[in-house]
Amino acid sequence: MIDENENPQIDEESEDEESQGLYEHFRVVADPGQAPLRLDKFLVDRLSGTARNRIQNAAKAGNILVNGKGEKSNYKVKPGDVVTLVLPNPPQHVDLEPENIPINVVYEDEAVLVVDKSPGMVVHPGFGNFTGTLVNALMYHLKGEKPFLVHRIDKDTSGLLLVAKTEEAQTYLAKQFFDHSIERKYRALVWGNFDEEEGTVTGNIGRSIQDRKVMAVFPDGDKGKPAVTHYRVVERFGYVSLVECVLETGRTHQIRCHMRYIKHPLFGDAVYGGDRILKGTTFTKYKQFVENCFSILPRQALHAATIGFVHPLTHKTIRFESKMPADMNAVLEKWRTYSQNRQIEEPAEELTPKEMREREKLLNLKK
Repeated sequence: MIDENENPQIDEESEDEESQGLYEHFRVVADPGQAPLRLDKFLVDRLSGTARNRIQNAAKAGNILVNGKGEKSNYKVKPGDVVTLVLPNPPQHVDLEPENIPINVVYEDEAVLVVDKSPGMVVHPGFGNFTGTLVNALMYHLKGEKPFLVHRIDKDTSGLLLVAKTEEAQTYLAKQFFDHSIERKYRALVWGNFDEEEGTVTGNIGRSIQDRKVMAVFPDGDKGKPAVTHYRVVERFGYVSLVECVLETGRTHQIRCHMRYIKHPLFGDAVYGGDRILKGTTFTKYKQFVENCFSILPRQALHAATIGFVHPLTHKTIRFESKMPADMNAVLEKWRTYSQNRQIEEPAEELTPKEMREREKLLNLKK
């Protein structure tokens, strides 16, 4: 038997659903002398501590493959069969208290709900955040019932989050996240202009060797997990650009890490270097303008704008869209105004950060 389950522990603010412990992936190979045995019984015997009903739910949801083909619980396992399955983990917040915290539920039925999360709210308790989280709020909204998370977004990222209300729904949705068939589109304000209208960033993402709290790109593929981000320029403001990012994978801080890798860090992203002036002029008015934008938007400019998925009960694809939050919208309006007036107010001069520092030194010497 071969068990290839991997479930590393990482911090709360992440988007890699498997690494978060939201689901587990197993691969089991039947021994050469395996006697015919029901699939659910076979897996219960090999996955210690896993209840039979969880395996049966996974089979109903199409999460169990035998030799690459979906099979039900009554399939008879034969020697050499390769069994792969995705199992969502049960919620780990039994000691939490429901809290009457306002949340914006944009859709809800007996199986799922979709929340439009405000920036600044932690999704799941942990690392000192055991109150005031989205899970606390959801428990109150569900009258004490436990929500089943299928993915997360960062504390300072706003936008749409999909939540399962039953274990069966969670199991069905977990397979879609594992297969990367969930539709997820983000809007991000990033530093710099683009030569192209659209592109794709490909590069493994893993914990930085220098700083384990942040993620890094490993282009040679020697570390981390494969990650693919597609982007399209939506609006150009000269020194910054609004882009739409589509996730093909769901790695920790994927958009933030990939955008920095291609030298377009997210505006205001303190973790990945976007919270300082990276493009622009040396003019004092410009510096004041950018600092004013940072005060309006004291977080990374990232919004989960779209989510689409196959519904666990109807098996039909549904999708939801979220408007830009007030803080991002205010900063975008300021950049629109600035970019329109820039040609009149000051020369169209763009300097690198190093050139800006050198120019600043010269100006100080002349004072």
